[in-house]
Formats: sequence, C-alpha cells, structure tokens
Amino acid sequence: MSSATVRRVRRNSVGILAVAALTALPLLAHAKPKPIVVGITAWLGSIPGRSIADGATLAAEEINAKGGVNGRPIKLVIEDNHNSTTDAIRSFQRMVREDHAVAIVGDFTSEVGLALEPWAARMHEPFLITGAASNKLTEFVHANYAQHKYIFEPNLNSGELAQNICDAAKSVLVGKLHMKTAVVMSEDAAWTLPLDAGFNKCLPKAGLKVLKDIRFAPNTSDFTPIYQQIEAMHPDVIITGWAHVGVKPTTQWAEQNVPIPLMGISSQATSTTFWKATNGATQGVITIAPAAAGVAITPKTQPFMKAYQAKFHTSPAYTGFTTYDAMYALAAAIERAKSTKAGPLVAALAKTDRVGTEGPMQFNGPKARFANGIVYGKGHVRWIDVQWQDGTQKVIWPADLANAKPKFPSFVKLPGSK
Repeated sequence: MSSATVRRVRRNSVGILAVAALTALPLLAHAKPKPIVVGITAWLGSIPGRSIADGATLAAEEINAKGGVNGRPIKLVIEDNHNSTTDAIRSFQRMVREDHAVAIVGDFTSEVGLALEPWAARMHEPFLITGAASNKLTEFVHANYAQHKYIFEPNLNSGELAQNICDAAKSVLVGKLHMKTAVVMSEDAAWTLPLDAGFNKCLPKAGLKVLKDIRFAPNTSDFTPIYQQIEAMHPDVIITGWAHVGVKPTTQWAEQNVPIPLMGISSQATSTTFWKATNGATQGVITIAPAAAGVAITPKTQPFMKAYQAKFHTSPAYTGFTTYDAMYALAAAIERAKSTKAGPLVAALAKTDRVGTEGPMQFNGPKARFANGIVYGKGHVRWIDVQWQDGTQKVIWPADLANAKPKFPSFVKLPGSK
C-alpha cells in the first residue's frame, strides 16, 4: 500500500507503487499493468465514513493479493468530503476528470448522495452509494433509467430499514415484551423523512401505537427537553432514527436514567467503538445492523469481520459491510464485462448475483420503484437486531440467529414493571 500526493483533501492509494518507475523503461516488455482507479468519497471524520474507506481498502488489498481484476490491480483514491455537498461535488469531478476513476463508491449522507447523483448521470460515471438511505436516491434512477442508470445503491433504503425494524418490533417488542406504544425520535435529515413515514405506517401494523413523531436538529446538544417531553407521554419504547448523531443522545439517555428503552437505528452504535465512545452508556440500546461478531449471516460474514478487526483494530460500522461488498461486486462486474467503460460496466453491475457479507446481493430492475437498489427481504438482504450487553453486541432477532435475550439497564422500566 502506498500514499498518493496530498492534493486539496486527503487521498490514499492501494496496491500500486510510484508510476514514475515505468517512465524510465518505456520499452519494458513486462511493464506493470495499468491500475483500475476507483474513487472513494466519505466523511472520514465520522464512524460510518471511516468505515467506508476502510471497507474499500480491505477489499482492494484482498482483490489485488489474488491477482487483481483481469490482471490489473485496483488503485483507490480516497477523498474526505467533510460532509459537504460542495466539497463532495468538486471531489467527484476531480476523481473522474483527473484520476480517471472508473467508478465512485460512497457516501453515507443522503444530502451528499442526492447532490452527486446528477453529476454521475451527467458524467456517465458508475456511482455505488454504500451508506445513504433516502428513498429518493433510487427513485431518481427509476424516474429516468436511461439517463440515471449509472447509480446503484448496495444498501438498504429508508423505507426498507423502517420495515426491517417493524418486523423485529413485532417479534421482540410486541410479541415478547408486550409493548403497545412508541414515540419516534429521529434526526431531521433527508434520509429520515421516508424512514419516519415508514414507521408511522408499519409500527401500528406491528402492534405499536405511535404517540408522537419527534424530529430534532442534528446539532442538538441538550436532549433533556426532548426526553422530558417523551417521558410525559409514557410510551413503552423510543424508536430511533439516528446516523449523524449518536453519542450525545445515548449518553444523556443513560445519564438522565430515561426509563424507556431505545430501539431502532443508531448507525454509530453498529461499530464496536461506540461502547468506548459512550463510556458504556449504550448498554441496553438496540439497533439494526448488517451483522455481529460470531454470527454467520453468510459464509463471508465472519471472515470479513475478522480481517477487518485484525487490520483496523475495531469492528466495521454498517458502511464497512456495504462498501466491502460493493467493491467485490464492482470487481466482478469489470471481470464479466471485460471492460471498465461505463456502458458495459453498468450493464454488468445490473446483473449482479453474488453472496456478500450481508446476504445474497442482487439489484432491482429498471421498472422497480427503487431501481438499481439492492433487493431487500428474507432470502436476500435483511439486517439483524443487535443489543449492547456488557460491552458486546448480542443478536436478539431474528430468532434463528439470536444468541441472547433482551436485557436492559436497571433504570429502564418495561411494561408490567412500572
């Protein structure tokens, strides 16, 4: 692995040494093959963003160690977009025009993804969105498939995430813990608009009456008034929609002994660094996640997690799984297409049919509402529910993968114990 020249933002390269050595031997019969450049865009200062870069790095190193793609090594150009649409657009353009990236992979912020999509379509650049979840991302593809076909989302969207949580809630919260009411508490962001709409539709069907839907600014520093408002309604559970935030609302929930359990999406809590970041305040928090230690979703799940932990000394966030799988899907598509040109590559990506770390990986067709989005559901990709228990993530749903029963801190009051 080598580091490229720093140019405006942090950039890394994988699997290729200095190209200058080639210029000294222009007639060398066995010159090194030209690398396949893949651009990575992520907010590296965040847990999900860092995991995008690390998941891509691990995949590229593994692929290169096995001979690369059609005999050519993958070279990554990783740029920090600072969670800025302006920086992300400039970076996207630079990686396409200057680095000649054959595809761009990232980001986890829907606002960034939505800003980049028109540029991917305009520049005919394959763009694999591995963390952002707004329904609009793949609805954009469906609206004009011929022009927008370059965009893929190997990640569950907001509506699918909501249904995933409702399925788990019906089994665990209603079926086992006899809960009847909920308050939805989500950060105010593009991805949570369809998420909350999904919650309000599917939670009642699962058996949970939604008492209120509370949205808060991602830069909120004091959650006390929100928790006081929720406590006054006496719900059985708080259903969360958190990605940009996580540490503050979690630590304040524990510090204030809010007697209501947290369950839903806490993206930062999918990484094992979250226990340390919250000083253990995440005890009892339930979040959906692609996988957990010791649980084999597929034969590829645990080998990936072990390799990731060995290299980066932490577990991957959800974006580590999706990005790692996206890199392998991209490499396989290039091999099948025998080309890095956008047309053949996009056609090959659309026919993706492989087993990844999260499950069987396929994309919806052009006529689907979520065109080029990953196929969701049992037998395809469906996330599990993990709960933080004594410093580790335990699986509590689905039943066939569960290795623990729900357990909450003493300040949490469950139905029947109030």
